[in-house]
Amino acid sequence: MTWLFNRPADFAKEMVSGFVAANATLVRQVTGGVVRNTHSKPNTVAIVIGGGSGHYPAFAGLVGQGLAHGAAMGNMFASPSAQQICSVARAANNGAGVLLVFGNYAGDVLHFGLARERLRAEGIPCETLAITDDVASAGPEESHKRRGVAGGLAVIKIAAAAAERGDSLTQVLALAEEANSRTRTVGVSFAGCTMPGAEQPLFSLPGGQLGFGMGIHGEPGITEFPVPSAEDMAKMMLGAILESRPTQDDAGVGVIVNGLGSVKYEELFVFWHSLQPLLDQQQLAIHDVIVGEFVTSLDMAGLSVTLVWFDEELEGLWKAPAWAPAFRVGTSEASLPLAAEVLQEKAQVQIPRGSEVSCHVAGQAMASLEALVQVILLNEEKLGALDAIAGDGDHGIGMARGASAAYESACNAWSRGAGAGTVLQFAADAWADKAGGTSGAIWGVILNTIGTALGNTERPDSHRMAQAVASATEAVMHFGKAKPGDKTLVDVLLPFSESLNGEVSRGKSFVEAWGIASLVAQQHADQTAELVPKVGRARPLAERSLGTPDPGAVSLAMIVRSVHENWISRQ
Repeated sequence: MTWLFNRPADFAKEMVSGFVAANATLVRQVTGGVVRNTHSKPNTVAIVIGGGSGHYPAFAGLVGQGLAHGAAMGNMFASPSAQQICSVARAANNGAGVLLVFGNYAGDVLHFGLARERLRAEGIPCETLAITDDVASAGPEESHKRRGVAGGLAVIKIAAAAAERGDSLTQVLALAEEANSRTRTVGVSFAGCTMPGAEQPLFSLPGGQLGFGMGIHGEPGITEFPVPSAEDMAKMMLGAILESRPTQDDAGVGVIVNGLGSVKYEELFVFWHSLQPLLDQQQLAIHDVIVGEFVTSLDMAGLSVTLVWFDEELEGLWKAPAWAPAFRVGTSEASLPLAAEVLQEKAQVQIPRGSEVSCHVAGQAMASLEALVQVILLNEEKLGALDAIAGDGDHGIGMARGASAAYESACNAWSRGAGAGTVLQFAADAWADKAGGTSGAIWGVILNTIGTALGNTERPDSHRMAQAVASATEAVMHFGKAKPGDKTLVDVLLPFSESLNGEVSRGKSFVEAWGIASLVAQQHADQTAELVPKVGRARPLAERSLGTPDPGAVSLAMIVRSVHENWISRQ
């Protein structure tokens, strides 16, 4: 259980507040996360890390001298939004660019990718790196699809040390990529974690059973079998890593034994006692070992093992001094806290006024958003149940949280004279910010792209509206990397867009064309039940989803149908 909380919805926010208050000499809070509260070397690269809350010491505990410059922090197990990431990156920027480092999860890839494009547009050089160390989540031939777990600590530490010594953004990225390519992790779990306020864990195992290859967001293991002795478990875990070893030379290794929340230090030391002689038998020279909690999953009972195959430069960067709230190496030069006046944020974003006709269109958009919120809230439990079959069950609550926030933000913008484009862009940022995860990123892309296409001055005709949906579809496929047949929202969005544009080009009114396209959307949502996921968190448990439609595809079909019904009712 997660025992201590006030309102479950406030858990992540209050956790950050308490963390900053307890570590005020090292970190300070900014919109979207935390950054160093100490002076960094000017004209050096800034390392910004991030992901969902619930993994402490990752990510906030790794911000400090010699480590990350900032951490963007989403809600519980949900990716931070692009808006949050950009806010942290701007505050952390030292003038030589920003490297964004995150785990290889669909939501993180989308949000951090969007943030990179925004920062570049603002003139801040920016690169991204998705950590891919979890050998259980994909084979060697698909190593780019692997999840990022505890091995991310090694990648972050090496990249940060390179930035600290003054390497360029290109050099820091290259070293981080090299570290990532030499890092391998496998994890096991004995029991699932429980979210604040939840009555049941995200997953459970039969008594005496172990889940092999678990993830850090509540994903269950790939296989289950009786809990072995520490020695036998060490043999199995090391064997899985060595099957995917990055090099056959005699390079020394760094070892990270990581507790996931409920396995205590004494047990981790017993495990290391069992693992060390196995490494010796494999003639793997142990150049460093750390045992403790570094990337956790609330109260999950489990542990992971990471091996990093060093070369001389990587080892030196790994052992370079660092001083963060939850990770310290050697001694770090004293650094004075920043002045309080650093980073004065605007109290309220300025909103450009739209033309009279665009404000009228914005009103119509508000009615559509209201219909969208109503259908999502009505089906929140159903969407969560669909997602729980092969995912972590948060699609319903994430959609509800994002849609509600989008409507509230859009109302605020509209009441202050915003046109249709700005209203939808405010809705996009709020959805991505509050929902987090993959769905938050995707709906942020959809609404932002449509809003940009509509603008704030003219009344768009049917062709322009249909083309806006087509542009949103292209943007989702670009940033999300999903293709038709991958069992994602794209399997509905693409045929819906093609049908909508086809009917408009044949002379149908926009409302009529949308209605026809919504039937196509429902048909394709149903057909996703026969597909196997090829991307996203559900991919490692793909077989479990056979016979069940994709929750993102289902929610999209619900939305386009409800929007059409709303238009018909108002005619």
